[in-house]
Amino acid sequence: MKIVIQRVLEASVSVKGQIHSCIGPGMLIFIGIQADDTAEDIQWLTGKICNLRIFNDENGVMNRSVLETGGEILAVSQFTLMARTKKGNRPSYIDAAPPNISVPIYEDFLTALGEAMQKEIKSGIFGADMKVALTNDGPVTILIDSKNRN
Repeated sequence: MKIVIQRVLEASVSVKGQIHSCIGPGMLIFIGIQADDTAEDIQWLTGKICNLRIFNDENGVMNRSVLETGGEILAVSQFTLMARTKKGNRPSYIDAAPPNISVPIYEDFLTALGEAMQKEIKSGIFGADMKVALTNDGPVTILIDSKNRN
């Protein structure tokens, strides 16, 4: 799995002109899923997300996690994170898992993250044409790949 985390003041996802989900301060997470992703990837990423110290402490230093701040999370599926761009100018999405594989993984990810956060995780609608709005705070944007844990 590949995820992009953005620290936000607010974020929302709309479908067909209607807001589906919105959050205040916290994280907007885009999630790309590969066919070989497993429950281990979900658990590892969940731990990283919950404990990633990207929120300011009282001294203005990024030293607090989303758990510590009580921030919200909006998680949106995004197969384009799996794009291969090495050859040519048209990205290949061959590494993105098909829906029959990625939907259950996405749902398991949302469940695991909700359990770890002990709160509801807001989400987009898998496979929908979504419009995502956000106010990036910082800006802070982090890319994490569960297959590259260095």
